[in-house]
Amino acid sequence: MATTAGQELTAGEYIRHHLGHLQTGPQSGIADFTVLNIDSAFWAVAMGVLGCGLLWWAARKATSGVPGRFQAAVEILVEMVDAQAKGIVHSAESRKFVAPLALTVFVWIFLMNAMDLLPVDLIPTLWHTVGPALGFKDYMRVVPTADLSVTMGLALAVLLICLYYNVKIKGAGGWMHELISAPFGAKWYLAPFNLLMQIIEFLAKTVSHGMRLFGNMYAGELIFFLIALMGGAFTLTFTGVFLGLGHVIAGTLWAIFHILIITLQAFVFMMLTLVYIGQAHDTH
Repeated sequence: MATTAGQELTAGEYIRHHLGHLQTGPQSGIADFTVLNIDSAFWAVAMGVLGCGLLWWAARKATSGVPGRFQAAVEILVEMVDAQAKGIVHSAESRKFVAPLALTVFVWIFLMNAMDLLPVDLIPTLWHTVGPALGFKDYMRVVPTADLSVTMGLALAVLLICLYYNVKIKGAGGWMHELISAPFGAKWYLAPFNLLMQIIEFLAKTVSHGMRLFGNMYAGELIFFLIALMGGAFTLTFTGVFLGLGHVIAGTLWAIFHILIITLQAFVFMMLTLVYIGQAHDTH
């Protein structure tokens, strides 16, 4: 049995409870655009504000002399993102917006991913007391990128930026011509197939962009739940002690490995953002 805020739950009930969102209303079906996941929105905005604050603080405290550790780390990150942007987006004018965008995306997603490193029952247990007292339900998920609505929203924003640059770089007429002339050729009878393939490409890139981040973070969150259940089964028996030790060892190893995962997923999302925007600058 597992417990949450003093209430004894089965393993299945424990996981289902932790996978529940604090929502504005009941959700009907897999996709319900009338419902807002308040917890995901709150933590996403909070991490965004924190990320912008850290970058602002680094810029404000920057000196021309020997940099401190924090300034050096931010400078390395900025140089890395700028180098990637220069290698993918060849327009210097576009990079004035795209490079800071890529930096913001990396920092923001990294911080949202890093919420997975908090003890899984820490904030939900605190919310168990505060939430109902404020009239809210007893649900609180703290990893925004483990919410498909957040990751697909980010991917959709990247799609809109790509469409903007397609029109800006190629002109409305040039882009429309590209839609019906690539990839099979500028033949009138191939135009419907070209347009269909272009639509499929945009949809596939957007869906895979959001699903990749969601899938990795959702799986990581589930593993933390399972490890937490091992700790919840601790008793002064051979099996209970074994599970307790397994909880400590597995939790430590997975947390260390997960640091790589959260960083890699933020980097992959940022790189794909640059690649898709770079493709919007290319002509067929």
